[in-house]
Amino acid sequence: MYLAKEEKVELFQNHGRLKSETDTGSPESQIALFTYRIKHLTEHLKTNKKDHSSRKGLLKLVGKRRSLLNYLIKIDIERYRNVIADLGIRK
Repeated sequence: MYLAKEEKVELFQNHGRLKSETDTGSPESQIALFTYRIKHLTEHLKTNKKDHSSRKGLLKLVGKRRSLLNYLIKIDIERYRNVIADLGIRK
């Protein structure tokens, strides 16, 4: 698998709201996980241009991440700005 358990725990520790390995439900940690998966699928699609099922999955992930980012804008704009700056996501 492309994402081992240790890497996932590290993602949650570095980008989660509570900075703990069990913080899997916060929007920040979910956005970080989606971003990792989006980067992985983007690299996959660079070499496999005709893989339309992966392209559809990528578009769904981007939509889920966008909805979580919109949620963060409504709840707390500072948390949104921190996530955007931390992960290097453009608006």
